[in-house]
Amino acid sequence: MTAEGAPRVERDGDVVTITMCRPARRNALSREHLGQLLAAVTEAGGSDAAGIVLAAEGPVFSAGHDFADVAGRPVTEVRSLLQLCTELMQTVQDVPQVVLARVHALATAAGCQLVASCDLAVAAESAGFAAPGGKGGWFCHTPMVAIARNVGRKRAMELALTGDVIDAATALNWGLVNRVVPDAELDAAVADLMARATRGSRASKAWGKQTMYAQLDRPEQDAYTTAVEVMAAASQLPGAVEGMTAFLQKRPPVWPD
Repeated sequence: MTAEGAPRVERDGDVVTITMCRPARRNALSREHLGQLLAAVTEAGGSDAAGIVLAAEGPVFSAGHDFADVAGRPVTEVRSLLQLCTELMQTVQDVPQVVLARVHALATAAGCQLVASCDLAVAAESAGFAAPGGKGGWFCHTPMVAIARNVGRKRAMELALTGDVIDAATALNWGLVNRVVPDAELDAAVADLMARATRGSRASKAWGKQTMYAQLDRPEQDAYTTAVEVMAAASQLPGAVEGMTAFLQKRPPVWPD
């Protein structure tokens, strides 16, 4: 990607890292940047990579939507902007790879939504998280879709209504992130969790990720109906057969994918 402020895309082994590079704009999710991120995630999702890391550079992870794209614009333009943002968030969950957010600093509004939309998240101790619309004039309706599904109703309401920043330790306690580590250990912690989350059969894991999202917000009986059918079918995957055979034969598995 060559556009000014476009994400930097790098591959190291089986992991693609997509880094937001708009530090002067606090990595705000402008229409252009949303399109760039969507293209980068889609391309990585179509590759043979096992994992995707979403990262950022500069003093802020992401400040959310760029108000320059919203202020004074007609509702049709704002709607299409939010639809583009939603497409990015859903693509993060639709790609077969494990997607992990590397959060080194403040993530607010749609930036916090991006963290919440990732499969996993590791935060530095200096990170913070907020849905600031509650203390301003534009409530964080769409960010709260993802955030509320991570933290539960009462905590989501506190974030949404107060607009206050919560620190990384609180985000961990509330379920918004998986790990909090000293800033100097962030990259090592990201690599460690990604390595553990991507081991095993890739085909099995991709199907598992898809099914997890499909059943999480359904009533329990519907969730079991979905999970039973998929798990039965998934038992026939080469990776499942190899994993079970290796266990029974008391040998290390040799993954076909």
